[in-house]
Amino acid sequence: MKKQIELIVFPEKIYDQEFITNLSAKKLKINPKDIKAVRQLRRSIDARQNPIFKVLIEVFIGEPPSEYNQKYIYNPVDGKKKVIVVGFGPSGMFASLRLIELGIKPVIIERGKDVQTRRRDLRVLQQDHILNPDSNYCFGEGGAGTYSDGKLYTRSVKRGNVRKILEIFIQHGAQADIAIDTHPHIGSNKLPKIISAVRQTILNAGGEIHYDSRVTDFIMRDNKMKGIIVNSDQEYFADAVILAAGHSARDIFQLLHKNNIKIEAKPFAMGVRIEHPQPLINEIQYHTKIKPENLPPAAYNLNGKIDGKSVYSFCMCPGGIIVPAMTAPDEIVVNGMSMSKRDSPFANSGLIAEIKEEDWQKEHTDSIFGALHLQQKVEQKAFKLAAQSLSAPAQRATDFAEGKLSQTLPKSSYIPGLTSVRLDEELPSFIVKRLKKALKEFDRKMNGYYTDEAVLVGVESRTSSPIRVLRDRETFMHVEVEGLFPCGEGAGYAGGIVSSALDGENTADAVSNFLK
Repeated sequence: MKKQIELIVFPEKIYDQEFITNLSAKKLKINPKDIKAVRQLRRSIDARQNPIFKVLIEVFIGEPPSEYNQKYIYNPVDGKKKVIVVGFGPSGMFASLRLIELGIKPVIIERGKDVQTRRRDLRVLQQDHILNPDSNYCFGEGGAGTYSDGKLYTRSVKRGNVRKILEIFIQHGAQADIAIDTHPHIGSNKLPKIISAVRQTILNAGGEIHYDSRVTDFIMRDNKMKGIIVNSDQEYFADAVILAAGHSARDIFQLLHKNNIKIEAKPFAMGVRIEHPQPLINEIQYHTKIKPENLPPAAYNLNGKIDGKSVYSFCMCPGGIIVPAMTAPDEIVVNGMSMSKRDSPFANSGLIAEIKEEDWQKEHTDSIFGALHLQQKVEQKAFKLAAQSLSAPAQRATDFAEGKLSQTLPKSSYIPGLTSVRLDEELPSFIVKRLKKALKEFDRKMNGYYTDEAVLVGVESRTSSPIRVLRDRETFMHVEVEGLFPCGEGAGYAGGIVSSALDGENTADAVSNFLK
């Protein structure tokens, strides 16, 4: 017999199986010896007062535990049906795995390098300030999520089977706890091995992966997508094309427009990254100067409406670092990441404002590329402010709100360094106005958030794609081009690893229906 119960467990006891077994027996009013196993199904932290874990427990009474995580089989494909997948980020990766499940061969075209080689380019970027436009924190095997934390929390539960996505990660080497924690996280140090294992699964099943392969044109006949041209001279043909190029593939947006493939500007968000000392965030969230045993570095999630527009924290990285996430040599973009242990002394998060059409039309009236041009302008200005180096423009949070230059800047995790700049004068005025108000409002929700120990680092601009590639709601196919399936965050239909993975799976299903 199995029963599910909810328990309240203090942090110091969360990994004590004997304690949890006895507590389960007490709640069920049975003898602990009758319990053959207990399994945690869901685990969350409630830190409103003294921090506790709320745990959903499955108790096996008089019977051994059953299998919990499903295993997925990827049988070899014969290649009779073949689909090009442009981009090997989460959406392209999970689209490819699903295609194999459906008996269809994926031919993956990735502009960047494999995940191990890509790591060397990131080291050169951080230490020598040399950017490879095709191999960086945004481009390369695994996509932008690989080296930006591996957070797997999503609200997109209605889009598909979230548990399947987590189980596939576990099957390829992720810790089983990601299926339990309310806010699962893998870590940028562990994701590369997991992605390498996914790559091997795809290759073992007969899929193809081509690195250092930039799409330079599409092969179309009578508004039907027949294939692509790579690196200007290599042609690939297939039964369909899944376009999963990522939110920073600006050349792909231009290429679509050149080929009269319908795209449109879409709302996005932009702002800065705010960094605090992690011990300060721990103290604010856990209400104690000493973090209790077994609790992770504290996180937060803040949001509000300023002048009718959303302002919120984004991609919060407890125990993390700020990294350079630009994709061109004349821009500064920052993002956050953390390792699996989250043991950096810093906490960082995006502090961003919603950007809508009335915002970008103030400076850029182009109806299609107006949002993208605003994004580019802010990034290029940040580069000039930082003396045309990878140093990032920065300002203490209090100085930003009060409108003065920071005479000193606090220590930061951003390896290329910070340059003191009046961000309050240099960012678009509508963003500055909203962020200033948000700092004070968020401090009311989280007392201590607004402090001179916090530094704002610019710019956080790649939160999502400023372009949407139009597709049919039912078929997932482009509204005008037969055989083209826009997919994932870069096409404007997802945000984050899990929602992108779900969109990849759903797109693969749609392709399969198209090919029947």
